[in-house]
Amino acid sequence: MRQLRGKVKETRKQKKERKLENLTIQNQLKTIVLPAVCVFGLLIVVFVYLKTRPAVEM
Repeated sequence: MRQLRGKVKETRKQKKERKLENLTIQNQLKTIVLPAVCVFGLLIVVFVYLKTRPAVEM
């Protein structure tokens, strides 16, 4: 059978599955990726602070 030119039509079921998949990815982004990036950034800030502060003399 010949393949028609153009975009392949998406069924309602496929469209619904794709939207649910995108929603789960967005939720994972909010719950996993953003906190991990924040913790990594905080570690960099603390490291730079500790390395650049003046030495304490007694």
